[in-house]
Amino acid sequence: MNATNARNELLAVVGADSATFYPDHNPDDLHDESLHRTYVEPFAVVRPSSTEEVSEIAKIASRHGLAMTARGSGTGLSGGATPVAGGIVISFERMNRVVRLDTNDHVVVVQPGLTLRELGEHLMSTGLRYPVYPGELSGSIGGNVNTNAGGMRAVRHGVTRQHVLGLELVLADGTVLRTGGPVVKSSSGYDLTQLVIGSEGTLALVTEVTLKLSPALAHAATLLVPFASLDAITRVVPMVVASGLQPSMLEYLDVLTMSAVTAAASLELGVEKTVAERALAYLIVVLETRTAEQLDNDVVDLGAMLDAAGALDVYVLPEHAASRLIEARERLFWVSKAVGAKEIVDIVVPRSAVPSFLEGVARIGARHATSITGCGHVGDGNIHLAVFLPDDDERAILMRELFVEGLGLGGQISGEHGIGCDKQQHYLALTDPTVLELERAIKRVFDPQSLLNPFRLFDDRVEEHFLLAESLDT
Repeated sequence: MNATNARNELLAVVGADSATFYPDHNPDDLHDESLHRTYVEPFAVVRPSSTEEVSEIAKIASRHGLAMTARGSGTGLSGGATPVAGGIVISFERMNRVVRLDTNDHVVVVQPGLTLRELGEHLMSTGLRYPVYPGELSGSIGGNVNTNAGGMRAVRHGVTRQHVLGLELVLADGTVLRTGGPVVKSSSGYDLTQLVIGSEGTLALVTEVTLKLSPALAHAATLLVPFASLDAITRVVPMVVASGLQPSMLEYLDVLTMSAVTAAASLELGVEKTVAERALAYLIVVLETRTAEQLDNDVVDLGAMLDAAGALDVYVLPEHAASRLIEARERLFWVSKAVGAKEIVDIVVPRSAVPSFLEGVARIGARHATSITGCGHVGDGNIHLAVFLPDDDERAILMRELFVEGLGLGGQISGEHGIGCDKQQHYLALTDPTVLELERAIKRVFDPQSLLNPFRLFDDRVEEHFLLAESLDT
């Protein structure tokens, strides 16, 4: 590969103000938010502003055999958006427009660099919303698509794949194609849209996303419910889900996590001292409805159900306190990171298996004499755990035991953060080899040179520099 030619070709596509080259990169472009950051130097970081430019970049990369890593806002937690040494990072920050909004069909078409916050602001006056709520509003729509992001509203609204109707894609050789479209159902061949969602940038570069929107609900209430045990929460959740009340959020936090979250946010929720002394876990429930009358009735019904199920008390939070609590819960990753968490786990199990899984977590933590704290989207079985064990080798064993425990209950290694680099060794060891080979076969069809986000997910090859730093000037 001739580095000078590749550099000149990329500059001809995006311009000098939209590209950096080794060794002059911004360090912020070289990592996501994984706790296991590894800084490597790509050959180039480019910032295209159109699908046509992305297509030309892919053609250049394909011609020179350069790895391509798609980057949104860099908020991922699994090392999925980290560069490949000597490759190209394609940052979509400049492709952040709302292309088209159709309020009659409840559809919006957006570029991948648009953030959740920007989309929410654009929809503010329409009476519509995009209901997927991963918690980090600076995250990009493209990143959400690539990881099939979920979040706190998934118990009612589902995850990203339930809201993506179509995609515009650039393949590894620069070919542009569209999948799906602004219709809510289709029975026309293979569903390539769904295949790409959650593929972590390994199959194609997403350049446009067609999203299904939902009506915004005008009335909401947040209930904070302390329990004397985590087991009590996990056993009451199926009752709440089966009640027909359709909570928009159904979250649990163990007492250590709740204490850390509220302390970091300087948040006082008014829980009586005698109740707080007995509480070992908290349930957060958000109800949303069309009318104030319906909301009042739902709050009364839910409160009675929770009281009968052994809740220590039921607090309906004032709107300001409720919004601050949800914001504080969103910041939990940063709180865990600040207090020394070594791993953040997002195992998902069937909702009915959550009690058994958490019992297993307690046994594993005791066996390794370490603290494992947690919270999670308990309404859909997605459990988030913070592991504090400092020894790398022993922690790897503990992590494998956690994944085996979850898989044994019918679960999956990742519910919403993705596999990336961080969970790759566990995914490869614990996944059916036939599944891995089928995934690799699909990858070969989309990306025969294996240039799109290589060396992660199911790609178990040892990473080799596509271009050694010492030869960048040759």
